[in-house]
Amino acid sequence: MSKIEIKNLHFSYTENEEILKGMDFVLDERSTAIIGQNGAGKTTFVKLLKGLLRPTAGQILLNGADIAGMTVAQLAKHIGMVFQNPNDQIFKNKVIDEIIFGPMQIGMSRAEAEKKAKEAMAFVGIAGREEENPYDLGLSARKLVAIASIVAMDTEVIIFDEPTIAQDYAGKERIKDIIRTLRAQGKTVITIIHDMDFVADTFERAIVFAQGKAILDDSTKNVFAEKEVLEKAYLEQPNVTKLCQKLGYEEVFLNVYEFIEHQRKLG
Repeated sequence: MSKIEIKNLHFSYTENEEILKGMDFVLDERSTAIIGQNGAGKTTFVKLLKGLLRPTAGQILLNGADIAGMTVAQLAKHIGMVFQNPNDQIFKNKVIDEIIFGPMQIGMSRAEAEKKAKEAMAFVGIAGREEENPYDLGLSARKLVAIASIVAMDTEVIIFDEPTIAQDYAGKERIKDIIRTLRAQGKTVITIIHDMDFVADTFERAIVFAQGKAILDDSTKNVFAEKEVLEKAYLEQPNVTKLCQKLGYEEVFLNVYEFIEHQRKLG
């Protein structure tokens, strides 16, 4: 199980505008959603995790090792990322070729990569589609191809960039199950996302980014209880939370199931 320590992290694209302004927190075994409006620094932070950018000050430690000493290729063995748009990730003409590409790039033999690919395809629910062209699949299925290509790499850390974009209800539910299962397998699962209902249903922890700082970091329930802080970050509570508060309930309910269980206990 991986631990990522963020220590006094700063980043600037130019001298006059600092994007990240001294972040300090630890990403541990809890599934974690990083939330905040556009411009809050979420995407920049993920690029720093992947080694695509380097801090202007501070450190990112992966299991105690400063990633500044690692190349992007070396980090790819430890940290995988599923892109927001699968069309930006997929480039092969066969599903199986797409999924084995990542594992082979990090040193797996073709036989091992194919084994991992087929396991990943079964895991996400696209088994048997090895020979199909990814671009002949619907957007939800292409998203699953993109997820499988990262799962097959068997990295310790998996980042999902806006996993619910263009997903219908069934697609979202499948991705929820994938994330929960990865967490149960001991993977460190992180997302950057705008879908607060999905965060409430799926993630154990939420970190609120605003103006380059982490202004709130707690369990998902405790974060969504802080309505005033969320408003300062231009974020809203989940729909069920807002509805129950308007109905006069003081307790924070993250979803319908929590509310029903509460009512059941009251008899």
